[in-house]
Amino acid sequence: MTGALITIATAAAGLFAFKKTVLDPEDQEAERIEENRRRANRKSFSAHQG
Repeated sequence: MTGALITIATAAAGLFAFKKTVLDPEDQEAERIEENRRRANRKSFSAHQG
């Protein structure tokens, strides 16, 4: 029983570590790119207003 519990806890910790090191940085990068795109669009629109 204890071995199964430790195995489940280890798997959960591994998944959490994977999420923090792989998935979260990808989401942050996508968010940064989207924010830069919005900022560039506002700047372009503003520059062409005359």
